[in-house]
Amino acid sequence: MKRLLLVPLVVTFLKVIATSGVDAAGASLKFGGVSFSSGSTVQANVPLSAQEKSLAGQGGNPVPPYAVAVLATPANFNPAKSWPVLVVCSTSDFKRQNRDDLRDFYKRTGLAEGWVLLAGDGPQHARNDTAAWRGAMTLAAISALHHSFPGSEKWPVACAGFSGGGKGVGYVAPLLARNGCRVIGIYMTGANEDHLSDGYARIQPGAEFLNAAIYNGGHEVNDAQTSIALGWFREQAK
Repeated sequence: MKRLLLVPLVVTFLKVIATSGVDAAGASLKFGGVSFSSGSTVQANVPLSAQEKSLAGQGGNPVPPYAVAVLATPANFNPAKSWPVLVVCSTSDFKRQNRDDLRDFYKRTGLAEGWVLLAGDGPQHARNDTAAWRGAMTLAAISALHHSFPGSEKWPVACAGFSGGGKGVGYVAPLLARNGCRVIGIYMTGANEDHLSDGYARIQPGAEFLNAAIYNGGHEVNDAQTSIALGWFREQAK
């Protein structure tokens, strides 16, 4: 009888240990050296490479000492698995930064669709908000992702931009591809000019880039079209 009574106690004890292990693993995640847990948004100051400093300084911009990278993850995020990454390029209106559009336009739907969201900015607004500046800060954020989670360099990447950000991804997306990212999709809304053709010609990311799916939307970002675009990109990546 005593042995039978011990069984549920042992099972309960093992469950407590297992649950504690999961909690500890979630709390021990780090991005850019900053601890975070799955389902949260984390911000880290990350270094700039020589290439990124060169890009940031174009147009007379003072080169900052670091970039600010922001990562948002779903509640079930486990870096041992492969995750699609949505890289955000914000509109330049009202001095918005990439992380602002990540939070306001894409985070809710992106997380619900099972995407990791990433944005890179300078510590302050750029004197001249150039495509090179956006590219430098985004590359620094991507580098932080790859250094934080081994194997993430193989994760599929899509780029999203609204209005001026839609023009910006025309350069950011090929730049990411040129630097080794597997770009599967480009989501542009409210962009009234084609900068992607020029970006491809200037940056020359390679023929594989031409396989990326392109989704154009109206002059707004709404959850419905974001959901459609992200779902389509995942299907194209299979």
